[in-house]
Amino acid sequence: MKLSTNIKPISHLKAHTAAVVRQLMDEREPLVITQNGEAKVVMQDVRSFEETQETLALLKILALGNRQIEEGRVERARDVFARLRNPG
Repeated sequence: MKLSTNIKPISHLKAHTAAVVRQLMDEREPLVITQNGEAKVVMQDVRSFEETQETLALLKILALGNRQIEEGRVERARDVFARLRNPG
């Protein structure tokens, strides 16, 4: 997905708001809005935004796990499961 392919000036958004919203929901592709010829904001539908946030959260968890492995902060799965079964 290239953001450079879906760019509109803010005047287009003002004049065609309902159509822009429909397009965002139908195509599920972000839209770059420009003001005075410069990119200012990116718009996207709510479902795509939520999916992006979930993906970022998973990537953060993976990065944290990798950092813990690199630091040697790991335990054998067998030991973890044993501790979970017998928490006392």
